[in-house]
Amino acid sequence: METLLSLQEPQAPHTAGRAVVLAEQFFIITHQSCELWLKQLGADLDAAAEALLPPCDPHDLELGLEFLLRSGELIRVLQQQLLVLEKLPLRYFAEFRTYLDAASGAQSAQFRRLTALLGNSHHQGSLYEAFATAVEYHGQSVHDVCRRGVESGVLHRLAEALVDLGNGYWHWKVAHLALVSKMIGEQGGTGGSSGVDFLARRVTRPFPELRRLRGKVHHS
Repeated sequence: METLLSLQEPQAPHTAGRAVVLAEQFFIITHQSCELWLKQLGADLDAAAEALLPPCDPHDLELGLEFLLRSGELIRVLQQQLLVLEKLPLRYFAEFRTYLDAASGAQSAQFRRLTALLGNSHHQGSLYEAFATAVEYHGQSVHDVCRRGVESGVLHRLAEALVDLGNGYWHWKVAHLALVSKMIGEQGGTGGSSGVDFLARRVTRPFPELRRLRGKVHHS
């Protein structure tokens, strides 16, 4: 615990004033907390995907569901941390932001890993592929699961958990976009990106195939 609590090192000089230093510490702690939650989220999603790999019996499917449901709550925790970060006063952020140099959230290896698991609006991630494989192993198609609803039992609950997880991820990214827009306006990102425009192009909804197949239920 002493090591963990020693990792917050604001770069703004103390001459900047106590409020500025505490604001930067607040900024650092929020981002470090996100990395901790991303560690748990990535591990849980890996475990969920592994539980869905054949041969997967009903117990395996239920275990995978438990991991997915917890992951959905973790996504909501990440979104809430962004809402807390809105309490960072702009005038203090402007004072210490220059000391961030090229530091950027885009450097997070754990976030890139999460993207590979969830996919985006155009590509399936490894998590959905594991789900589709489990559905096929149990003699159904994802369209069947969507169409039959609760009759598909745990497969239906897995599909709903994936949709909830994907929506939570989307809400998180929208909240991040709103926060960045509020805090830096049209300024470029510290990592060299165009800032808000760069982030807006990356606000995507995972599991496009599952969404498409759910939509087809209206025409069944």
